[in-house]
Amino acid sequence: MPEVIFTGEKGRLEGRYQPAKTRNAPIAIILHPHPQFGGTMNNPVVYNLYYQFVNRGFSTLRFNFRGVGRSQGSFDHGQGELADAAAALDWAQSINPDARACWIAGFSFGAWIGMQLLMRRPEVEGFISIAAPANLYDFSFLAPCPSSGLFVHGDKDAVVPFSAVTGLVEKLKTQKGIIIEQQTVPGANHFFDGRTDELMEVVGTYLDKRLPGTRKKDSKESAA
Repeated sequence: MPEVIFTGEKGRLEGRYQPAKTRNAPIAIILHPHPQFGGTMNNPVVYNLYYQFVNRGFSTLRFNFRGVGRSQGSFDHGQGELADAAAALDWAQSINPDARACWIAGFSFGAWIGMQLLMRRPEVEGFISIAAPANLYDFSFLAPCPSSGLFVHGDKDAVVPFSAVTGLVEKLKTQKGIIIEQQTVPGANHFFDGRTDELMEVVGTYLDKRLPGTRKKDSKESAA
């Protein structure tokens, strides 16, 4: 799991990158929770999401938004973080010019950033949106949502009410040509404390349905 540094709008951004073994493998970008509330690329949910894609043959990148860890810059309330995510995808594409597709996975604040990136990059063909903060941020830009994907939420989330995400999903489901799925992790709070394994089972099942035959032997390294 090599450490990487790539250039963002406000300087260097640090990440962890696992290249795929095939030239035309898809790319996955993993986006972490709110930088001002302890969100980093080593968040347990982000870390495990990373390996869900690595174990299915993706060239996978997770990174720290500006001002987090060794990434330069300072928090920018979403606009700058979206630029960081775009820079991450640009970097991943630059070293994977034959990549056939891209997926975006985000957790909480990262889910909001990821869905905005999805709207701007037509090569993104799938998404995983975990604990999407539909009550805290405006998701009306998803009009229409261009790709199929999965929303996952804990039914004990005290930060983002389950009803807020359900309302967003129901709006998106009315669109033709895409399939939006929603899954619930029973007993999970906003951070999926003690429920990460159950969350990853939901994510893995969805990826295996969308990407049959890609599952490989699990491989993980300890979080840095």
